[in-house]
Order: sequence, then C-alpha cells, then structure tokens
Amino acid sequence: MWTTVREAARATGYLVVVAAMTFALYLFITVLLITAVGTVAVVGAWMLPETVLVIRRIAGAKRKMVAAWTGRRIPEAYRAVEGTLRERLRTAVRDPGTLVDLRWMVASYVYGALLALALPLWPLGLVVDGVGCGLLRRRAVVLPLITRLADTEARWSTALLMPSPQARLTARVEELKETRADAIAAHGAELRRIERDLHDGAQARLVALSMRIGLAKRAYDRDPEGARKLLDDAQDQAEQALTELRHVVRGIHPPILTDRGLAGAVRALGASSGLAVTVDGGEVEEGGVRAPAAVEAAAYFVVAEALTNAAKHSGSPIAEVRLARTRRGLAVRVRDDGRGGADESGDGSGLLGMRRRVAALDGVFHVTSPVGGPTVIEVELPCVW
Repeated sequence: MWTTVREAARATGYLVVVAAMTFALYLFITVLLITAVGTVAVVGAWMLPETVLVIRRIAGAKRKMVAAWTGRRIPEAYRAVEGTLRERLRTAVRDPGTLVDLRWMVASYVYGALLALALPLWPLGLVVDGVGCGLLRRRAVVLPLITRLADTEARWSTALLMPSPQARLTARVEELKETRADAIAAHGAELRRIERDLHDGAQARLVALSMRIGLAKRAYDRDPEGARKLLDDAQDQAEQALTELRHVVRGIHPPILTDRGLAGAVRALGASSGLAVTVDGGEVEEGGVRAPAAVEAAAYFVVAEALTNAAKHSGSPIAEVRLARTRRGLAVRVRDDGRGGADESGDGSGLLGMRRRVAALDGVFHVTSPVGGPTVIEVELPCVW
C-alpha cells in the first residue's frame, strides 16, 4: 500500500513538471511567432537557427525528464548548426530533428494541456471516493491511476521525441567521422612519439655504440687497455639502448598486460606511481575471460595517464582505480581527491590523448574536475565478454 502511495507521489511530481513545461511552451509561442515574422521579412532570418537551437535544448530537457521516469534514454540525432547564415538556415530547416521537435511541441500543446487540467482532479477524487468506501479502497483505486497517467505521458513523449532511423543513421555517420578523425590524430601522435623516442634515445645510443666499437678496433693493437675501456663503454651503451627499446615497446603494448592481465598491470602502475593507489579490479578477472587486447591497452593507457596527472598536478597522496564489467564492455574509473581544475585544453594534460584513444574504440570518456576537487575520470570501452 505504501509503495502505491510513494509511486503516486512520484508520478504527481512528474506530472507537475509536465504541467509547468506545458505552460512554458505556451509562453514560447510568442518567440515562435516573432521568429516566423522575422524570417518571412528576411531581416530577422538570423533568429530561425537560434530558435531551433533553443527548441533543441527544450526537447533535450524533456528527453532527460522522461528518461529519469522510465529509466530508458531517448537518443538525440541533430545536425550541427554552424557555418555561414545561409548554411545555418539550411541546416535548421532541413534537419529531420527539427521536424521531430516541432511535432512533439505541437502534440504537447494538446495532451500537455489535458494533463494539466486533469492534475488537480485526483485529490478531489480521493475525497469523493473516500466518503463511502474508506481509505484502503481510495488508495487501491485512485492512486494507481496517477502512475498510469504519468506512464502514458512518458510513452507519448518517447514516441514523439524518438528520432527517425534515417536521422539516427546520419548522426551515427557523423559520429564515426569524428571518431575516425580522432583515431587518425591519436595514431599520428603515437607514431611521432615512437619516432621521437627512437631518435632521441635508442638511435643516439646505438650511434655512440658504433663509434666506440670503431675506436676500440683502431686502438686495439697500439693501446689494448684503452680499447678495453672503449669496449666496456660500448657494452654500457648497448645496455642503455636495450632499456630505451624496452621503453618504446612498453608504450606500444605493455608486455605486463600479457603477463599479468589488466588488473595486475594496473596494480603495478599504482605501485610505481608514487601514490597510495587502491585498485578494485576483481570483476575483470572473473571466469578467466579477458577483454580484447586493444581494449586492455586503451584502459591501461588511461589509468597510466590519469595516475601520472594525479602525481604531478593533484597534490593528493592517494588515488582510487576501479575496473568493472558492464553490459556494454569494460568500465574504468580513476579518482583523486586533489585540487581539481583539470583542463582538457591545457598543454600536457594528457586528457585529449585519453579521449582520442577511447574514441578510436567507440568508447565513452568523461571527466569531472571542479576546482577544489575531486577529479574523476570515467571511461567505458565496448567489448564482448
């Protein structure tokens, strides 16, 4: 019984917000009329794309509200309104998402008004019904109707705000273009890093090694001791060159991932980071099934960069890393309680590189870092377990 009461109370709150949004939409009619008149008169044509953007934000708020009620996200599919005024006008008019939003607005003027009118009637129904039937029957009969009313409104809004398959396909193509560009940029940056590491590290040491061996050969007959010293130096250079090459190889695909798995590799990262790192990664080791190598490498890269940033910039002595399986794939969460304020546009932050690495695998990357902390990096990489 109390469950029914709580559900009805939540439904009432939802319907109150629906009524408030409907009232705001009626006020918005004035903006629509001004935009229409200005566009017809040409001088106010600039208002059309701006109004479309406002409508998108209103529809976006409605999608979030319905998703909070139903627990199911309503996707968005819009073309970017950018470029010259002519291009912005063309996009605003031809974008299928504009028609979807306008269709929802027109329908909401009708059924939203009906819901707003019906909302004050249910407390009256409680009183009238309670005169002859008692409290139990009131709750059993009237309150579930409120929940069903909210469910009906959410279903209508979902059907009206759902983008067409063509619009979703177009949006997906645009998204893939962006992720492909990010993947190419990330790949180029990785190649430049490898080239730089080879040129400045292993190559320089191999050149020095070759020179010392040549000097030792020329000095061997006349100065055996000097030649021996040169050969000792050459051996040191060879060992340093091998160290540099191992460093480059670890940057391509860390061997520790193959040896220990993702959770073990992340624990090793935490132990060498200079921070007190807590790693929760038991879920990814269950059943002996591992994520694909590319997914593990991307997750490892994200954790490594995040811990490096935390050690350098956060000022916090501790950090937390969580690895977990999800329905979509692998989730990674790195948190530190430092000073916050991480900026993706800042030079050397590493955040852009992380985002590009994740985008290349069609993953999701999110950073929360208010000034004063904490900084939380959340990543979800799609894969099949």
